[in-house]
Amino acid sequence: MFSKQEAQQLKKEFWTAFGKSFPRKWILYDTKIKDMSFKFYADNKKAEVSLDIEMKDEIFRNAYYEKIWSLEDILKDFIGDFYKEEFYTLENGKIISRIWAEKHGVSIFNKNTWQETFQFFVDKMDGFERFYYEYEDFIKDV
Repeated sequence: MFSKQEAQQLKKEFWTAFGKSFPRKWILYDTKIKDMSFKFYADNKKAEVSLDIEMKDEIFRNAYYEKIWSLEDILKDFIGDFYKEEFYTLENGKIISRIWAEKHGVSIFNKNTWQETFQFFVDKMDGFERFYYEYEDFIKDV
């Protein structure tokens, strides 16, 4: 087990190492759609790459979710297997829509799994971005 300070330091090292290993500008929050973003996530059990649709207005959130979901088979071609949840509850209780890919058996606290995690991040986020760029006009037309 790590102290809180050691855990924070390892997390910082993890994200710094990822940035240095794959120095690239990702879309992330720059989708040009307010409250829609791509995210990287890692903890002590898994890694995730997600598309989070966080509009407070449920009608708009649902409209964007349905647009993307209408392209389900195409998205699968870009990123492989993924999960979806129209009403995903964050730890803070906020309801969002989320589409994500995850990898189990990796840990932000185990340096031996970092390269595997980084490669997962790059493969999945690259797929998400290529999908988004190709279908951006369709997705934005809500």
